[in-house]
Amino acid sequence: MLKILKYSFYDLMRSRWSYVYFAFYLLLGIVLLFLNNDLSKAVITLMNVIIVLVPLIGTIFGVMYYYNSQEFTELLLAQPIKRSSIFLGQYLGVALSLSMSLILGLGIPFVFYGLFESSAIWDFSLLLITGTFLTLIFTALAFNIALSNENKIKGFGYAILLWLFLAVIYDGLFLMTLIMFEDYPLDKLSLIGTMLNPIDLSRTLILLKLDISALLGYTGAVFKQFFGTSFGLIVSFVMLTFWVVMPVLRIVFKSKKKDF
Repeated sequence: MLKILKYSFYDLMRSRWSYVYFAFYLLLGIVLLFLNNDLSKAVITLMNVIIVLVPLIGTIFGVMYYYNSQEFTELLLAQPIKRSSIFLGQYLGVALSLSMSLILGLGIPFVFYGLFESSAIWDFSLLLITGTFLTLIFTALAFNIALSNENKIKGFGYAILLWLFLAVIYDGLFLMTLIMFEDYPLDKLSLIGTMLNPIDLSRTLILLKLDISALLGYTGAVFKQFFGTSFGLIVSFVMLTFWVVMPVLRIVFKSKKKDF
């Protein structure tokens, strides 16, 4: 598996799209730091970009890499190599290369700006950690979609639809539910609903770490009471880990059952 991981990783590192992804975040970090003298404000702006863009890029790259490497995958399947090793190696290669582009692209300008001497280092670290989690989650979901659909158009369509649902539609449905049942106690429902969506969970974690939960009103107070504690933080990271592990396990299961 490690050899396949290394091949996928270096293959993507040589891809121009990896350089474009890295250059985008590098330029974004430089521009934000140029426009904002305060690192905390730059982190807030980055959060709004990363929460939406990272899942989209992870989804598209995951589907695109799977379909583009199908012939190479079939060649590997003819060899005495475990199927799970092939697909897990490819998945980790894609996810780690995207994560590295994100971390280096944003990390370099912030480090040169004096991140280690600023109190915003913990906020920025949480931003990168949640960004990495989102990359791992959505790349795994993309591989699942590609494994389940031989048709490339269908695969890309379902992948974009998944991102659109979790990034936009889910929030709208969730908000409508809270408005419709506003006369009932919805504290637990709002917490559960947030944890069932990795994008919402990541956004909530960063907002509370930036200590701007007061802008969220009563809901912010409820979230602060739970997610602001050590227990809440542990539960949140456990849920994010669960969101990574479950799609990866399905990749292993699907790859063993799939007829190539």
